[in-house]
Amino acid sequence: MGAGPEPSDDGVSQHRRRRFDVRVVPHRRRSPFRLRDWRMRTKLVTVLVIPSVAFLVLAGVQTHTLVGRTTALGDFAQQVGIGREIVTLVHQLQQERDRAAGELGELRRGGAGADRDAAIVVLRPLQTATDQALRDLRRAAGPLADADASWRVAYSEVLEAYDQVVYIRAAIPPAVLGSDTILSNYHRAVDALLRLLAEPSPGEDRPALSDAVLRYVQLARVKELSSRVRAQLYEAARAGRYGVEDQVVLTDLRAQQLTALGAFRVAATAEQVRRFDETATDPGFLTATRLEEQSLVTGAAAPSVLPAPQWWAAGEQRQELLRRIEASVLDDAVRHADEVSATQLRTTLLVVGSILAVLLVALLISVLVGRSMARSMRLLRGQALRIAQLELPDALDRLRTVTGGVPEIEVPPAVVRSLDEIGELAEAFVAVHRSAVNVAVEQATTRRNVNAMFVNLARRSQVLVERQLELLDELEREESDPDQLENLFKLDHLAARMRRNDDSLLVLAGTEATRRWNRPAALGAMLLAASAEIEQYQRVRHGAVADLHVVGHAVGELVHILAELLENATSFSRPDTVVAVTARAEGASAVIEITDRGLGMSPAALAEANAVLATPPAADVATVERMGLFVVSHLAARLRVEVRLAGGEEGLVARVRLPGGLLAPAPEREAPVTARMLAATAWDGAPPPGGLPVAGRPPAWGGVRPAGELPAAGRRAEAPPRQARSVPVRAEDVLAPAARSSASTGGGWWSRQGPSPGPVPGASPTPPAVPVTGGTNDRGLPVRVPMAQLSAVARPARPEQPAVRHDPDPEAVGGMLSRFYSGVRRAEAEDTTEISMPPGGVRTEGGQR
Repeated sequence: MGAGPEPSDDGVSQHRRRRFDVRVVPHRRRSPFRLRDWRMRTKLVTVLVIPSVAFLVLAGVQTHTLVGRTTALGDFAQQVGIGREIVTLVHQLQQERDRAAGELGELRRGGAGADRDAAIVVLRPLQTATDQALRDLRRAAGPLADADASWRVAYSEVLEAYDQVVYIRAAIPPAVLGSDTILSNYHRAVDALLRLLAEPSPGEDRPALSDAVLRYVQLARVKELSSRVRAQLYEAARAGRYGVEDQVVLTDLRAQQLTALGAFRVAATAEQVRRFDETATDPGFLTATRLEEQSLVTGAAAPSVLPAPQWWAAGEQRQELLRRIEASVLDDAVRHADEVSATQLRTTLLVVGSILAVLLVALLISVLVGRSMARSMRLLRGQALRIAQLELPDALDRLRTVTGGVPEIEVPPAVVRSLDEIGELAEAFVAVHRSAVNVAVEQATTRRNVNAMFVNLARRSQVLVERQLELLDELEREESDPDQLENLFKLDHLAARMRRNDDSLLVLAGTEATRRWNRPAALGAMLLAASAEIEQYQRVRHGAVADLHVVGHAVGELVHILAELLENATSFSRPDTVVAVTARAEGASAVIEITDRGLGMSPAALAEANAVLATPPAADVATVERMGLFVVSHLAARLRVEVRLAGGEEGLVARVRLPGGLLAPAPEREAPVTARMLAATAWDGAPPPGGLPVAGRPPAWGGVRPAGELPAAGRRAEAPPRQARSVPVRAEDVLAPAARSSASTGGGWWSRQGPSPGPVPGASPTPPAVPVTGGTNDRGLPVRVPMAQLSAVARPARPEQPAVRHDPDPEAVGGMLSRFYSGVRRAEAEDTTEISMPPGGVRTEGGQR
């Protein structure tokens, strides 16, 4: 839709108006089955509450408990399963201990002549088997490194006790220690293993598993007590007698064995009790029992010492039978623990699977709702970013740079078609976009009108300034008083500066200036023209300037840029300093540097100024306060000229880089022109080899003085034919195109009154009718003045003056002004305020004092 002046319906069609009104009606009936029609609060509740409730109720309560139970039962099953390696190690330790007890009894009975090597040979295979059983236990206990702390403590105690067994083995062949001391280390290791065997605990809620552990632990104790009885009797058999406390120890061991057997029968199942009873009736088991009964004390008879080989064989057979029943009971416990762990794992997986299914459903619902919201928000975000970053800036740029009529700006419709709050927000955003475009159109129209007013005022002011300059030209030609001429020159210079302000106002309004040149101009001449446009032109010092020329269409605007930079350099530096201007060629481009010794700028202000120069800002109130910077930035952007400010040693350095496209070849040599133009006949269109003249200082070359010394910026004086000295000029005088020869034009290339009349060719000067005398002598006779008649005859012909007007001689005025400003410049160069005058005063060429 158009963003220009809109009709009464605000530029919205009736169809769009109806749709817009319907979308913002809050009480329209919505379908509860369409996700995009749900209210935003409903969507948020659906997205947040369902997954939260599912996670908190199911995952938070059930999953944690079930996973904990499953982990505990898994560890329990592993600890019970490692019981096989534990009972194997216990059996090997019992074999080694019982055999070591018999060897110790033999060594004690043999004394010093006992065969110790035989004991080492007998015990070494048993010790090797025990070490292998320990290695198997270590390997099986590796996965339980992260088990509960109590199991790890019991396992560490087992390792420490076994280290003591390994250490005590070396004391058996020498028999330097007592049997009780050596065997106690074995007893300690076996007890540690039995404690580790009883460590698994399924928890209080699993009594069946606790009973299974209790069964094989009690049976292991029965087997251990039977092994210790065997060791005690085998030691006595090898020694040939009982010790003092052997019967007491045997009685205590038998009592403990009966207690452990009773506990086993209480905890064991009927099947396990039946298997134990079958084992107890085995002939090998009964043989060992009968032999053990012979060692009992009966009445007053002493216990008999059993034959060592027979008892060891019977005892070993009984221990093997107990080991088998122990293994079967342990297998029952392991199988039961594995079944319970597997059942718990299946239950946990089932519950976790159900929780995951509920969570997936909740997530699916959340994804559907969130996708609906995300899609709407994504479309709205994309449209908002596109409008904010592309469409609206482009529209504002088009409206900002418009020169003719205001174009129509199309505002796209909303991309979100839903009836929820996001859709309403999209419609509201489109309405805001439309309002912003309308405001921009109004501002563009207002700016266009203001620019038109600026242009009108600038044009009017330019006309008045041009008329003022014409009037000042007439007054300067008719004035002969040096003081009045100086004031007129000041007014002329102020008028020239006012014209530059009018040009700046045109730039502010976005219009090109009216002063144009169609021929290339020398870069040195442009620098002089820019100096002539400022107030303190005397402080400008032109250094080395390359012999370059600039295309004609860019001359006026480039002079304006240089004038603004020179004006800033002279305004923000001390009056007693100079501003240096240089120009050099760098490759295909040219660089102009303007250096002052002023106040300088802070780094932040310098960066801000360079940013303005790089990117011309829009016209606003701040632009008027810094109009010079604004004009330079816009003119530089128009000409594609790079202008940068940099800090110098004492002030600032302004660098202007001219691209190669603005440089032009030097024009052909032209015919001699009058002294009104900057390029005098002696220059022939180019600066002399000595360089450009410096304002406020006599030139370094002799002969004709070029017009580069600009005594005033607003003076366009007629060239005196008798003097080649410069007269005050303006920028258009400096940059004027080459005039035709004086024979065809009569001297100057143009003026507001047309070509000035030249002398009549071939006319000879007429001597004065009255002779020139120097008074009378004592005799009353006239005194002749030598060479008076010759000077009158040799005087060049002057243009005939109109009969009705008595204008002063322009040659005399020009000569007087030239001498006046030459003296002023010499005084400034010599830093003196005293001017020596001849006693008789100074006379002009016209004879005036």
